[in-house]
Order: sequence, then structure tokens, then C-alpha cells
Amino acid sequence: MNPNLTTDRPTFVTHLECSITGERYEADRLHGLSRAGRPLLVRYDLAGVKAALSREALAARATDMWRWRELLPVRHTGNVVSLGEIETPLIPIPRSAGSANVLVKDEGRLPTGSFKARGLVMAVAMAKELGVTRIAMPTNGNAGAALAAYATRVGIETIVFCPEDTPEVNVREIAMQGARVWRVNGLIDDCGAIVGQGAAEGRWFDFSTLKEPYRIEGKKTMGLELAAQCGWELPDAIFYPTGGGTGLIGMWKAFDELEALGWIGSKRPRMYAVQASGCAPIVRAFEEGVEHAARWEDAHTVAAGIRVPRAVGDFLILRAVRQSGGKALGVGDPAILQAVDDCARRDGLLLCPEGGATLAAYREALRSGEVDEEERVVLFNCATGLKYPMPAAPQALDRHAPIDFGAL
Repeated sequence: MNPNLTTDRPTFVTHLECSITGERYEADRLHGLSRAGRPLLVRYDLAGVKAALSREALAARATDMWRWRELLPVRHTGNVVSLGEIETPLIPIPRSAGSANVLVKDEGRLPTGSFKARGLVMAVAMAKELGVTRIAMPTNGNAGAALAAYATRVGIETIVFCPEDTPEVNVREIAMQGARVWRVNGLIDDCGAIVGQGAAEGRWFDFSTLKEPYRIEGKKTMGLELAAQCGWELPDAIFYPTGGGTGLIGMWKAFDELEALGWIGSKRPRMYAVQASGCAPIVRAFEEGVEHAARWEDAHTVAAGIRVPRAVGDFLILRAVRQSGGKALGVGDPAILQAVDDCARRDGLLLCPEGGATLAAYREALRSGEVDEEERVVLFNCATGLKYPMPAAPQALDRHAPIDFGAL
């Protein structure tokens, strides 16, 4: 049995805080958005964590997500739910990136095949701890699959709404893992409106991105892991596929917490929020110099996971990007698909389209001089490429006919 799940260790949550006003909210109670309609952030007694946990003690633990328990919100070990959330590897892609200093953090190795497992395992554990029995959520696919898996495991009833063009494999895995799934003739924010209406009527708890406080805490483990994997010296730049942006927000929070512990210094990576040019509200807001992103109309892209017309945490994404000296970058579908193809054929790593967007954005940033090939860069591949359509491979041989080996 995993010692990170069974050992009783203290947790250090002190309160929750509105991300825009700073208003404090009591911990250990069920919360959605703040009274200002903005995401709540979990705060910790970091001095207490520092006294209780050293980097050396952390290094002795199994390298999974739950090794970071003191920086996570679950109070009681019995409420932890797990399907085996491993530390995901950093994979070099020197041929397709054109630099030996570019690494892909391959989140497709996680349960249900995507980084959504990080956020949803934490959110579901906290839902269990706080007595939630019925959940609803909008999804473009992978988040719904992760929610279905974890909620089913702890006996929480789940209803998921997805755009009608959500990849079929995602719809089927959501259903097979125990959730009721409905296709909606609209985009993810249209699905979110249905969830919000039902929540207002008391039918379920709204698990939409950033509308509960704990998905950020699961996603921030990407930043915690990355710091440890890089020897507590953060990379020069991070390229992150950005729809709702929970992971980017979470990593930025993680870096602040690690600095408060004295485990890293003040250096931060430049954060690049990568969007598809067919749905780029964060890019437009960044370029216009504003703090909030207006809804993107007629959103379309092959990278369904980042097809999010409006993000409730837009100002948190933009704040992290600007404070880091990074940028919000848009890339077209042809460049995304080319990057996926190149990485598979040249480096043997099958990216999802959203991961391909980060490689496409890195290539453009390299061409424009935004990054240097000598810099250490991490790209995030947010799901296994096995869930997505691939080109046909129609070649066949007739074993009864003469074989032209020269043509093979």
C-alpha cells in the first residue's frame, strides 16, 4: 500500500481567500465562487509546513502526487481517493523542437489519460470530505472522464454536459466510468450555463472550472513536481495549453508557496499561455493590455481542450503571464497538427492536439527570438495522444502473393 496515502500527517490549511478582493472564507466548509463572483484560493500556514517538512524528508517519499500532502487541502487520510497519480516524466524532444533543452512534461501518463486527473482527484476528495453527494460539470472531454472515474470510486452521483462535437472516445469513457453524460448543441460555456442553472435550483453542486476551490490545488502539483524534478531550479520558460487555465494559475501559486518554504529562490519561468488562434480570448486580452477577456465568438479549433470562449479565472492567467515576463500566444490548427505529426515521427512521442499547440508555439517563439535554443524550456502535453484521431495507415500485404521487399 502506498505510504503517501496511509501515513497520518498534518495538513496546514488556514482559510480560503477571494482571488480578487482578498476577503477571507472559513476552511472546512463547502464554497463555490466568492461573493465577488471570483475563484477562491486555498491558503496555508506555510511557516508550519516549513517546520514540519524538509526537502530531504520529501525526497524519501514515494514520488506520486500525494507526497505533497502538507501543501494539499485534504484533512483526513480516509477521504483521499486515488487511481495511482504518478509523478509524470520529462521527455526531451530534440528533433522536433530543434533543441536538446526542450522537455515535455507528459501528463498523458496519469489516470484517465490526462492532467485533468490532478485537479479532479483533489476536488472529488474534498467533495467527499465536505459531504457532497451530487455533482454536475461541463467538459470538453478529459475533465469529464476524470470526474466520472473519481466520483464513481467514492460513490458521488455525477452528471456531465459536453458540446455535441466532443470526441466520441471522451463521451464513451465518461459514460462507461459511471457518469450520466449529455451532449449539448453548443460550446462548453453553454454547457456551463446549464450546470449553473441546475446548481441555482439546488439540483447539484457546480464543479465547473474554478467554481470550486480545490481543482487548483490538484493542478498546482505540476509546479511542485517540476521544481523537484529540475533540482529546485525552475526552467527559463513554460509553455502551457490554456483554456480555463487552472494549471497555469496553480503552478504560479505553487512557485510562491515553494519560495515561502525556502525550497526555491525568487526566479520564475516566463509563462506562455498557449491558445488556438480560433479561440484565443486570453491572447486578445493580453495584446490589448486588459485584465479580463471578453467572450470569444465562433470558437473553433482541432484542440478541443483549449476551446474555452470565456475563462472565469482570466485575470489570474493574465496576471501570472505578465508578472513572469511571458506572453499569451495563439497558433493555428495547421501548425498544431504539424507539430503533433513531427513529434511523433521524429521523437516517438505522441502528443494530444493541445500539447501540439505548445510545440507549435515554442517553434514560433524560437523563430521570433522570444526564446533562445539554449534556454531550458518545458512544454506541457496535457493528455495521451491515443485518445485523438490519427492518419490512416492503409498499407497491406497479401501473404499468398510474391512480396517485393524492395518496395517495403
